[in-house]
Amino acid sequence: MAGNGSTGMRKIVVGVDGSAAAEHALRWAASEAVLHGDEIEAIAVRERDELLPGTSFSFQPHGRHPVTDEEDTRTYLHAAVATVAPVVPVTETVLVGDPATELVKASAGADMLVVASHRYGPFAEILLGSTSADCVRHAQCPVVVIPTNLTR
Repeated sequence: MAGNGSTGMRKIVVGVDGSAAAEHALRWAASEAVLHGDEIEAIAVRERDELLPGTSFSFQPHGRHPVTDEEDTRTYLHAAVATVAPVVPVTETVLVGDPATELVKASAGADMLVVASHRYGPFAEILLGSTSADCVRHAQCPVVVIPTNLTR
């Protein structure tokens, strides 16, 4: 593990998307941080407000992805951190882009990436969800996937 210089403190990056599953992932990371004196960076990724390419919507003023604005994203991230990890210092980061891509980029400077699974089924993509599956495949640090049904 990379650690944080001489302090031995690890950096745990957690993907937060406003879902109950993501709150479970943040709660797990917070308990891990308390046990080991780690630091947490909670990351919420807001998708770009782009036109839908290749559709008639691309020519319409309303042909945009329905996305949450940055202030709403910052609000739900802060609320999740305050509710789930009130005793752990957490850096709150809002990024714009594809959630899997941004979390994989963040994993380069982390000792652990924590994400939630959102779906169940016979195949990995269905079991993990596309974001968590991409993180497992491409992250540059160990990845912990918290199941949707985890309750602690």
